[in-house]
Amino acid sequence: MPAEARPSAIAGVATAPPAPRRIRARRVGLIVVLFALLVLAVLAGLGLGAKPIPIEAVWSALWSPTGTEDDIVVRSLRVPRTILGVAVGIALGISGTLMQGHTRNPLADPGLLGVTAGSAFLVVVGIYALGVTSLYGYVWFAFAGAFGASVAVFLLGALSRDGATPVTLALAGVAVSALPGAFTSALILLDNETLDAFRFWSVGSLAGRDARIAVEVAPFLIAGVVLALVNAPGLNLVSLGEDVARGLGVNLALTRWTGLVAITLLSGAATAACGPIAFVGLVVPHACRAFTGPDHRWLIPASGLAGAVLLLVADVVGRVVARPGELQVGIVLALVGAPFFVALVRRRRLAAL
Repeated sequence: MPAEARPSAIAGVATAPPAPRRIRARRVGLIVVLFALLVLAVLAGLGLGAKPIPIEAVWSALWSPTGTEDDIVVRSLRVPRTILGVAVGIALGISGTLMQGHTRNPLADPGLLGVTAGSAFLVVVGIYALGVTSLYGYVWFAFAGAFGASVAVFLLGALSRDGATPVTLALAGVAVSALPGAFTSALILLDNETLDAFRFWSVGSLAGRDARIAVEVAPFLIAGVVLALVNAPGLNLVSLGEDVARGLGVNLALTRWTGLVAITLLSGAATAACGPIAFVGLVVPHACRAFTGPDHRWLIPASGLAGAVLLLVADVVGRVVARPGELQVGIVLALVGAPFFVALVRRRRLAAL
């Protein structure tokens, strides 16, 4: 060993890598771990449920099906459900991250900008006034309601003297959520059939969804993910303060509109496909931010992967604990998400927004 390479070894002191290198290694490690967990969650989603299927049978059903009962269960029921779970989990994780970043509100989730309330209102209108009874009809009403509510929130927030600031967006979101929420309650109280149909959608579930639903919402989800990644550098600069961002040449209006469209596409499509699912968009960004820091270039993909993992695990738990029936994923996340979030706040110092 050359003499110049020995002093630190003789002294027993390891030279620490530079801080940026450590941070990057931690971020890359998180992405790798989340991807591995997602693979395991997908396998669990394909193999576990009311009818447990061995991994060998799952593999055979995917690549060399022979028409057995296991093949039908895997290919017709669990594969579409798992694909939709991955897509919706990614969408909710990323949209929650964008909402918290743009509103600077640590409690932001798809309900903050009126997405859930707008979707629910138009779903009820479709059921009550137009007699829509199929899940495929709900999707388009729910998506239109989410988009309309998001645009209304941004326009109302932009009416203030300082434009669409995080505070005005949050306040406008509360107001817009309250109005369609009141109309929704009034309509479902007027008609029991509407209430029964709405109840199934509003609980939040992956059950009963097939490949057609995933195909219908896929273009919106893909476009939302692309816009979110494009929005990440500008959102990093906006988080430094609006004056600093302007000084660095950031177009604040364009950045906010890009984020709004991404949020609407992601959360709107996810809510339309599976109903309102709570806690994914709230908890996941906080958990990932503790490892990635506030850099949205890393936080957005990490939150997407973590959201998919969390949603698939919750879906599998709901199928296993109530076998041969199942608990809807929205119920499982509500039961598990609230204590988890409280523990996260108590035990970790959350990274600042």
